[in-house]
Amino acid sequence: MSDHEGEFDKATGKTTTGHSWDGIKELNTPLPRWWVMTFYLTIVWAIGYWVVYPSWPLVQSYATGVMGYSSRADVAVDLANLEKIRGGKMAVLGAAPLAEIEKDPALLALGRARGRVVFGDNCAPCHGTGATGAKGFPNLNDDDWLWGGTLEQIEKTIQFGARSAHAESHEGSMLAFGRDGMLKKPEIETVANYVRSLSGLPTAKGYDANAGQKLFADNCASCHGDAGKGNPDMGAPNLTDNIWLYGSDEATIVDTITNGRNGVMPAWIGRLDPATIKALTIYVHSLGGGQ
Repeated sequence: MSDHEGEFDKATGKTTTGHSWDGIKELNTPLPRWWVMTFYLTIVWAIGYWVVYPSWPLVQSYATGVMGYSSRADVAVDLANLEKIRGGKMAVLGAAPLAEIEKDPALLALGRARGRVVFGDNCAPCHGTGATGAKGFPNLNDDDWLWGGTLEQIEKTIQFGARSAHAESHEGSMLAFGRDGMLKKPEIETVANYVRSLSGLPTAKGYDANAGQKLFADNCASCHGDAGKGNPDMGAPNLTDNIWLYGSDEATIVDTITNGRNGVMPAWIGRLDPATIKALTIYVHSLGGGQ
């Protein structure tokens, strides 16, 4: 290819680079001078940026630059300014009793607006952005509450969580009747069908309803009640409303009875300030299932 280097191309009036492919010769067409100068300026700009702003990663930190700029610091300043703007209103919200907030349109609107933002930042990963829940995570839009749906009960649940290791956390647990040898597999299958029948779901062929009722009375009624209506004080769900946290098919219920269910909700006290927890309580209560 070097045989063609510097060859003059009559058609274009330009020389070639000496490169050719399948008889096609590459013209030597330099980039415009303005483009080259712009390219060099970007290099100078990059070097200047490295010096002025944080850029180079270090072993445990990063080069802060001569200006010490930090986007994180900018965010902190913006958040601080936002808190100053709404600080007075949030102080009023934090001082007001929950029942009074729901009666005051201005405070109620503030609580819902603030609570919605906080919910999206902290609760949506488990309960979903629409608070509709998922398998193992309660739907907060219905009227089925493990620990109660009043304003005070919701606030306590948010503050201290469930099985969170906090001293005031909800601590009710579902026993592992099969894993711990309290019930045999046929008995678990029988009581699982009885539980399904409480919600009007079909049962297995040959299922013994009397045996299922007795097994339920002997093992489950102490938490869920004789009629299976549940007990918010223990976090025992209502088994008659056809609302299921983990699923209503026989295999899932058998697994629940065999191995137990002990989901954890974190305690938010100490992570969120009292006024924010109150706003979150108002928001969750207003979703439609608050009692």
